[in-house]
Amino acid sequence: MSVIDPIRVLVVDDHTLFRRGLIALLATQSQLQVVGEAGDAGAAERLAAELQPQVILLDNHLPGVTGVLALPALKAAAPGAQVLMLTMSESESDLSAALRAGACGYLLKTADNHELTQAIERAARGVSSFSAEMTAKLASAFRHDAEAASTAAAAPPDPLGTLSPREREIVDLIARGDSNKQIARELGIAETTVKIHVQHLLRKLDLDSRVQAAVLVTQQRA
Repeated sequence: MSVIDPIRVLVVDDHTLFRRGLIALLATQSQLQVVGEAGDAGAAERLAAELQPQVILLDNHLPGVTGVLALPALKAAAPGAQVLMLTMSESESDLSAALRAGACGYLLKTADNHELTQAIERAARGVSSFSAEMTAKLASAFRHDAEAASTAAAAPPDPLGTLSPREREIVDLIARGDSNKQIARELGIAETTVKIHVQHLLRKLDLDSRVQAAVLVTQQRA
C-alpha cells in the first residue's frame, strides 16, 4: 500500500498566539505538514521560496502590507503553491481583491477544524473553497468587477491623462488664454521652461498648436 505524502503548508499570520494555535491544530491532521510559519510578508516570501509549500495560509492583516498585496510575490516565490486566505475580514472588497490577486479560496477565522482541513486539501488540488458567510458576497464581487470592467471598456480614453501634473496645469492655463509669459508668472517658473513643457505636451497629445490644445481641454470639460 503506497503512503501519500502530507500536504506541505506555510502559515502566515502576524498574531503569534493565533498562528501557534493554528499550527498545533493542523499538527493533529496526519495528511497535513506545517513546514514553516511567518509573521510578516518579507519572512513569508523568503520561506515560500525556500520551502516551496503546496498551500500557503495567508492572513490579510500583516504589518506594513496587506496579505492581498503580498500575494503576488508569494506566488512568484513558490509558483506551485496555492494561496488560501484565512482572515477575519468579511469585506466584499477584500474578497474581490484577493481573488484578483490569485487566491485559491477565502476562509474566515471562524472556520472549524474540519472546514479548514477540507479547504487545505481542496486548495492543494487547485479547487477553491469559501466560508459560507462569503458565498453570497462572492457573486456580488464578481458582478461588481464585471460592471467596473464594462464601464472602463465603454469609457473613452482621456488623452489628457498622459500629461504630467505640471503639463496639465499648463494646458489648463493655455485653455484659459494665457500666454507663455503669463503662465510663467502664474506658476513661478521661467518662460523658457514653459515653452519646453508646451512642446512636450503638444507632442504627447499629437497636436500641432496651442489652439488645438485649448479646444481639446474645452471638449474634455464639456
